[in-house]
Amino acid sequence: MKRDRSGRVGDEMQKIISAILRGEINDPRIPLLLSVLEVRMSHDLSHATVYLSMMGTDEEKKECVEAINRAAGFIKREAMKRISLRVAPEIQYVFDDSIEKGMELMSLIDKTLKKDKKD
Repeated sequence: MKRDRSGRVGDEMQKIISAILRGEINDPRIPLLLSVLEVRMSHDLSHATVYLSMMGTDEEKKECVEAINRAAGFIKREAMKRISLRVAPEIQYVFDDSIEKGMELMSLIDKTLKKDKKD
């Protein structure tokens, strides 16, 4: 299956940003279990939306966003050193809570199944 350039660049940006967050930023507010789920690039590669996921409270997520926004310039600069693009994209970081919602849904299903077995 042929992928468009924005998809390929997004996949590469995902790997690069994940490596930067995991190994090069020494901020305790960024947890080790922070995952870069996906990077969606605009068609002209001028904007990137980075979807992040982590387990934690809303306060921990808020602190993590603050830490990432504080390091945004560093992340962008390091990413541009590793990938050759004509224009450095504007990067927006967004938390995706679909994994947590999925886990909650699975928990509800398990509880319902256990309740049905008891009845």
